[in-house]
Amino acid sequence: MAARLTLHDVNLHFGGITVLKDVGFAVEPGEIVGLVGPNGAGKTSLFNCISGHYKPSSGSILIDDEEVSGAPPATLARHGLARTFQHPALQLHASVLDNVVLGSHARLPGTPLSWALRLPGTSRAERAMRAEALDLLDRVDLRWAATHHADELSHGLHKSVELARALLMRPRLLLLDEPAAGLSHGEVGRFIETVRRIRDEQDVTIVVVEHHMGVISAVTDRVVVLDHGRKLMEGTAAEAQKDPRVIEAYLGKDAADDAA
Repeated sequence: MAARLTLHDVNLHFGGITVLKDVGFAVEPGEIVGLVGPNGAGKTSLFNCISGHYKPSSGSILIDDEEVSGAPPATLARHGLARTFQHPALQLHASVLDNVVLGSHARLPGTPLSWALRLPGTSRAERAMRAEALDLLDRVDLRWAATHHADELSHGLHKSVELARALLMRPRLLLLDEPAAGLSHGEVGRFIETVRRIRDEQDVTIVVVEHHMGVISAVTDRVVVLDHGRKLMEGTAAEAQKDPRVIEAYLGKDAADDAA
């Protein structure tokens, strides 16, 4: 079942520098919400707080009704959170299928010793996991590449491999960091279709950081706009693109005055 994400007054400080200031919003189960803003707005820092890579200085982050602020990524995975990164970290000389399975061992039974000894229970579990990984490669149109080494694929296809790896965790909340960066026009179109299909078929809530406004407009139900670490506005992508505050944040005050 898709998760609800709620942020209340999230603050993040590095020394004397305020990176995030009183950021709060909610993402309802099954929504696709875009997190947008100019460079330096705090989008990646907020993603890192949600996914456990940074601990907020104050405020709260909840998955459903459970406080998870400051929880490490492994704990958040047990709450159903999975994340992709702007620069996928794949094992380039391993197969695409092995790369997908690589991130799934938190779901597997047994201990590191039982895996090292290849005991029967672990072998059965791994076979089932690999079969599920192949199905997910089908969903992202990459089954044909299952036996190829990752370094044979383009950067855009690496993004699809990483998406399949995240989905193998069976997330209820999926964070996508710059998923369209480096994609060709055709790949962007397929990505949009894939994300909406995944949301509908797998009952997952999705939050996406993305600079490509065409993707944001096509794929999201709502957007949250950040600027200088603060929430500037939230609404539909169309509303955001017409908002003078957003125009000023991206293009400057003169452009906002012209749009008003």
